[in-house]
Amino acid sequence: MAQIHLEVVTPTGPVVSEEVDIVTAPGVGGEFGVLANHAPYLSTIKTGTLSFKKDRQTRYLMVSGGFAEVSNNKITFLVESAEAGFSIDVDRALRAKERAEKRLAQAQQSTETINRVRAEAALQRALARLKAAEMSRQ
Repeated sequence: MAQIHLEVVTPTGPVVSEEVDIVTAPGVGGEFGVLANHAPYLSTIKTGTLSFKKDRQTRYLMVSGGFAEVSNNKITFLVESAEAGFSIDVDRALRAKERAEKRLAQAQQSTETINRVRAEAALQRALARLKAAEMSRQ
């Protein structure tokens, strides 16, 4: 099977750089998949789970906000953060989820939209971490 080169890069450096069979990512317009020799494509990435398959093994990453570009049989993700599902501390992610839910409940009582937006973003990151961790352990 033909492969595509996957690059996942964060502000702190590269996270993944390898040849893979397929990539599935959380685009703002919906989840999308990319195979080898895909047409040029550009998408905004939302917080969620990115998966890629190589040698019949699927790996999962939690990614938050960024962009994806497909060009010349290469897909590059420039994201704010990325964490391998197998390395996520589930207990820490659960605590972060609970804190975000509490902040979101408090923000609903307030007229400050910035606190609500920050709480929603924190909740989305925690949920994405939990999903990536769960998928990695299956």
